[in-house]
Amino acid sequence: MTTNATRLQNGAVDVSGQSDAAKGLALARLTIGSMFIWVFFENLGKHLYTPAGYAGLINYYIKSGHAPAIWKMVMGLAASHAAMAAPMQGMTEATLGILLLIGLLTRPAAFVAFLFLGSLWVSEWGTAWIWELLVPVMVSLALAIGRGGRSWGMDAFLARKSPTSLWW
Repeated sequence: MTTNATRLQNGAVDVSGQSDAAKGLALARLTIGSMFIWVFFENLGKHLYTPAGYAGLINYYIKSGHAPAIWKMVMGLAASHAAMAAPMQGMTEATLGILLLIGLLTRPAAFVAFLFLGSLWVSEWGTAWIWELLVPVMVSLALAIGRGGRSWGMDAFLARKSPTSLWW
C-alpha cells in the first residue's frame, strides 16, 4: 500500500502529495493569471478595447515595430476589424486570467496564453524590451506541459476523476 505522504529532510511528514515542482508551477500559474487580470484592467483604463484605441495601438506596432511583413499584414487585418478584435482581445485576456488564477482547464488555457503572448511578442519587436514578454511566453508553455493546475487549482479535483485527461 502506498500513500502520498513523504518524509522531509527535517523529519516532518508532507501529506499534501505535491512536489516542490508542482507548487512552483502553481506559483507561476498564479503569477501569469494575475498578470492577465492586471493587463486587462490596465488596458480597459487606457480604452484599448475600444475600436479607436485598439486600432491606434496596432497601427503603432505596424509603423514602429520590426515584425515580419506577413505578421504586419495580420495586424493590419485586426486593426481594420477593431470593432470585433478589440473586445475579443479583452475577453481573451480576462478569461485566460480567471482560468489560470483558479487553475481550471490550465493546460489549454496556458497553451492559448503561450500562443497569445507569443503573437504579442512578435508584434512588439522593435518597440519593447525583447525579454519583457518572452519570459511569460515560456512560462505559459511550461504550465501547459507541466500540468500547472494540479496544485492549488480546480484541475486537482478534476484529475481525481480522470487523472489521464489532457485537459488538466
